[in-house]
Amino acid sequence: MQKSKRLVAIEKIIQEEKVLSQEELLKKLRRKGFNCTQATLSRNLREIGVIRIPDGSGSYRYALPLNAIETDDTERPGINMLPVIRGITDAKGLVLVKTLPGNANSTAWAIDNAGRYEIAGTVAGDDTILVIPRDRVSLRQVHACLEKIFPGLHEYIAKKSRHS
Repeated sequence: MQKSKRLVAIEKIIQEEKVLSQEELLKKLRRKGFNCTQATLSRNLREIGVIRIPDGSGSYRYALPLNAIETDDTERPGINMLPVIRGITDAKGLVLVKTLPGNANSTAWAIDNAGRYEIAGTVAGDDTILVIPRDRVSLRQVHACLEKIFPGLHEYIAKKSRHS
């Protein structure tokens, strides 16, 4: 449990703050109650897929893969998959995502290739995706992860169910 919480904390710190070194990141993690070694942090950064990008002042800062190419908040790279998603159901620690017929594979591909630690993988049929979380990752964390992959997902699903 500590590892998955630490990975989420690392992501959050990198998203919200300019982090220039592992030493700086270790200090920020310790202030949040996460104690780990530099070697563990280094493995965690590789696992999440963190990269270093120029910060504009001659140094480099840590960034998450989706943040490596700077875009404004109104334009996200990729295809909007929301219109093909029809519903989400939790089932025994797993998540089922329903899509329009013929769209499960491309939606599962987007989930698998988002590079998120929380999701071990997906299995897709024609209109259903089984999302398999990693050990000790909660359903709440999986839903937050899906929301990051497909911004506005839960609001979109809620709106659809109100109009059905």
